Amino acid sequence: MEGMLDHQTDEALLGAYREGDREAFSVLVERYSNELVLFLTKQTGSRAAAEDVFQETFLQIHNSASTFDLDRRFKPWLYTIAVNKGRDWHRRNARRKAVSLSANVGKDGDGQSFADLMAADMPGPSEGMQESEMRQRVKHVVDSLPNHYREILLLSYFQKMSYTQIAETLEIPLGTVKSRLHSAVAAFGTGWNQDETDTEEREE
Repeated sequence: MEGMLDHQTDEALLGAYREGDREAFSVLVERYSNELVLFLTKQTGSRAAAEDVFQETFLQIHNSASTFDLDRRFKPWLYTIAVNKGRDWHRRNARRKAVSLSANVGKDGDGQSFADLMAADMPGPSEGMQESEMRQRVKHVVDSLPNHYREILLLSYFQKMSYTQIAETLEIPLGTVKSRLHSAVAAFGTGWNQDETDTEEREE
């Protein structure tokens, strides 16, 4: 039965769960366990916080399952809830010292695009000093961005969502997605250049 469920769409699984199939819900949770926790780690800057927010997200899915329109796509709805739960976490922790993003953002290479930096894999055991320094710079710059810029960059470059999916997830107009993403990339570029200038001044 579980093997059959693995091949069901997200929407079919949620529908089955609404009909009383508890295994269908477990398959949904497992299907997104890695992907969503990684996203939430980048959003919150903490693996432990990401795991907590992940649990809160699926608790909300459980509580609201009966209200979901099965003609819609499940994933944008899931990420809408996850982003909002992540925002709640940031509000609860607003007075605490900000923590950096997970180390799996960025990789070495001059002139790489922001997409390359955001989409990089975890560093390998043979990572050199230069790669490590590049990752630290990326983490520092992205972590310094306002939350609404960080969210849209993560959805676009890490989750590879389309403008339409981002609009649905963040519950904002399509035009706002385009303008905010443009502003977010520009803000990253400004922060990157400033960080480079600061680094050069410290080395002089």
